[in-house]
Amino acid sequence: MSIPQINISDYDYQLPTGRIAKYPLENRDQSKLLVYKNLHISHTRFFNLPEQLPHNSLLVFNNTKVIRARLEFFKSTGARIELFCLEPYEPSDAALAFQSLGEVQWQCMVGNQKKWKEGSLFATSQTTQGDIQVVATLIKKLSDGAIIQFKWDDAAITFSEIMEGMGQTPIPPYLEREAEDIDTERYQTVYSKYQGSVAAPTAGLHFTDEVLETLAQRNISLIELTLHVGAGTFKPVKTDTIDQHEMHTEHFEVTVNALRQIAEHDGPVIAVGTTSVRTLESIYRAAILLSQNRPHQNVQQWDGFEQVSDMPKAEALKLLIRHLHSQQQPAFKASTSIIITPGYQFKVIDGLITNFHQPRSTLLLLIAALIDENWKAVYDYALNNDFRFLSYGDSSLLLR
Repeated sequence: MSIPQINISDYDYQLPTGRIAKYPLENRDQSKLLVYKNLHISHTRFFNLPEQLPHNSLLVFNNTKVIRARLEFFKSTGARIELFCLEPYEPSDAALAFQSLGEVQWQCMVGNQKKWKEGSLFATSQTTQGDIQVVATLIKKLSDGAIIQFKWDDAAITFSEIMEGMGQTPIPPYLEREAEDIDTERYQTVYSKYQGSVAAPTAGLHFTDEVLETLAQRNISLIELTLHVGAGTFKPVKTDTIDQHEMHTEHFEVTVNALRQIAEHDGPVIAVGTTSVRTLESIYRAAILLSQNRPHQNVQQWDGFEQVSDMPKAEALKLLIRHLHSQQQPAFKASTSIIITPGYQFKVIDGLITNFHQPRSTLLLLIAALIDENWKAVYDYALNNDFRFLSYGDSSLLLR
């Protein structure tokens, strides 16, 4: 394995605070779209995306749904404690956790934790069935949070309904504002389906039903997968070199039907968002691990930098499909902490639709892996042409 030695300082740029979009545009598809194609940079509006895509493209979307993960509780003394739900603990399956009745455990970040030494916390969830009292109890402290038990006094109400009735949308910290009513709808893609993310797959925020319809009319193939985005997506790189940085782990699911479509597609595969990239490249790496009779359901950080296999994408994914059939599994469920930096050899994707990312971030390294040093020209162009940056900012189409 050849782990890249990369100085994170080489992936820095000046991002003025005023260029960070703190609110979404009134219309999703009116955002600017930078187009990087054949080493040429231009721009248009996002609603023109269908005509910018290569012929016979396959677009891959992440259909995860952002949950109202920020929960406000109070001690009996009145002190406020915020619990930020990161991922389910018991049950650990997201679907089961959201459908839990009466009790569930989650791994959480705890705000104002110094004021919570002992005892339970209390809150009220305003559900469609009326006000429900919720009690939070600290089960176990962790190095980066805690395991929290939530119990409520109506066993007919699911935890999903509890969150909807009391939670706030977890907008990114760099927006430097509290969540507002507009975020409930706009920090969510129009095609979101499966609850589990604490951050939106923001490349998808620009799509409207009209754009999706136009794509279908142009015979652009559209498929979906699911990766639940964790808070680690905002984890800054604090080390001088990327080999010292520890990537976060996220869980994903890709159906056998989706795997088959990707395997059999003979045109460009375009990922909608970096989360889709990480999932698509992870399923290839998982297939290679499977071919080597190695554990394959937890793709590790540097698996993409092992000696690159010559196995074609189609052959690798069909191997994975046969394995799933033998196990009578309708989908491949796994986790990934894969990192994609310059030096990475892409095996599945040919292009990417994505927003503009923070300086010195692993997401910017992924962009550089895709288009090499040309990332600097792309970001200079965006800065010089009044593009809006980060989650609620403008978009780009980057083709290898």
